[in-house]
Amino acid sequence: MKTQVISYSYNRTQVKTGILHIGVGNFHRAHEEYYTSLLLDNPTQQGWGICGAMLLPSDEHLYRALKKQENEYTLTVCGRDGKDEVYRIGSLVELIWGIENPEAVIAKIADKNIRIITLTITEGGYNIEKSTGEFMREDENINYDLTHPEAPKTTFGFVAEGLRRRKDAGNGPITILSCDNLQHNGHTARKAFTSFIKAQDPELAAWITENVTFPNSMVDRITPATRPDDIIRLNTQNRTVDEAPVYCEDFVQWVIEDKFIAGRPAWEEVGVEFTQDVTAYENMKLSLLNASHQLLSYPSFLSGYRKVDDAMHDERIAKFVRMFMDVDITPYVPAPGNTDLDLYKQTLIERFGNRSVSDQVARLCFDGISKFPVYIMPNLIKMIKDHADLSRVAYLFATYRHYLKYKVDDKGIVFEIAEPWMTTEDEALINSDDPIDFLGLSPFQSTDLKAAGDFVKQYLQMADAIKEKGAMPVLESILA
Repeated sequence: MKTQVISYSYNRTQVKTGILHIGVGNFHRAHEEYYTSLLLDNPTQQGWGICGAMLLPSDEHLYRALKKQENEYTLTVCGRDGKDEVYRIGSLVELIWGIENPEAVIAKIADKNIRIITLTITEGGYNIEKSTGEFMREDENINYDLTHPEAPKTTFGFVAEGLRRRKDAGNGPITILSCDNLQHNGHTARKAFTSFIKAQDPELAAWITENVTFPNSMVDRITPATRPDDIIRLNTQNRTVDEAPVYCEDFVQWVIEDKFIAGRPAWEEVGVEFTQDVTAYENMKLSLLNASHQLLSYPSFLSGYRKVDDAMHDERIAKFVRMFMDVDITPYVPAPGNTDLDLYKQTLIERFGNRSVSDQVARLCFDGISKFPVYIMPNLIKMIKDHADLSRVAYLFATYRHYLKYKVDDKGIVFEIAEPWMTTEDEALINSDDPIDFLGLSPFQSTDLKAAGDFVKQYLQMADAIKEKGAMPVLESILA
């Protein structure tokens, strides 16, 4: 059966660019471009087309594919009910590859018609040192850009030179909106850009204080990488000819602080939520979505699962995750805005189990040392203080230790771990035969876990039981 392709109704030649986006990857094309393409059907909103800026050598293949298609592409939205919708996206009306034409990127930032710069440059792209929260100036390309402002290599250098020309031309204020999946992303963007610009041009830094805003936002939509075989599959399924297709889940969310100094699109018309403070939304996502991903990761991997949807179709794991959400987390997560928290949790369970957008359990296991302090520790500290039921979180810690220490799952399959931020001190604690030592790991140091008697007792029992019986039998005993 032929899948219907839903196309936009606007005339792209009538659309003007009002947004410059840096980092034209799959998530951006499934998220901001999706919302904006829907909005451009409103004739009053056609000054908000997007100019994409790609700054990396590795962007060339996608750049060439999109240019061949006049920057149009298809987005397949994979329904949890097995039914897909295919959208033709036309909101990317211009595209520049900075390696080929850096001057065009700089000129676009300075252009008075561009009133918003949006970013998906990944968490690491902000160049913030995790332990200190400070901007790292030691990078070779950062140092080059600080002393060669007219020929930038980094996002910071491009934005600084573009803003400098914008200031000198009197082209007015602008908003820089991070769309990356990190907490307080606007604060992070402000820290990164102002730190760089203060070091390069104090006069420009003073102008930015008065003329640039950095709203926080919360973004959400699972969007896998598109592999070569996915391109063939999507074109065959949709009867399309697209060298740059994207596919994603059917859930989408974008909550933005309404702090736009030079105007903004009416994205609320197509489902975006605006607020004065995004903190409660961030807390909900981190505590429920991200923490639940962490909770299911190590037990699932040790039980032999390698795909998240397969794990979530195991009723034991699904029940475990839902109990964690309902019993352990909900007391600490006030529902923001008009959010129906029960519906949000049920939707998460369905999203994790979506067969059409299969995620890798190994990706959830990756870099636990960075994830635990953000997703798990804040609520665990509250739970310990409140003398709450700690069994599920104690089990998570026991499975994390087993995963790191023994590197073999319940089926005897040996695996490698990926912990880029692990220190030599952490390695020694993991290798210790005393499970208590593991509780001194660097990501847990926001509280003294060894002093939490009930937690320690349950954790030790589970660490021993997992070693003796395996991860899944111990999980079954918790559920019983």
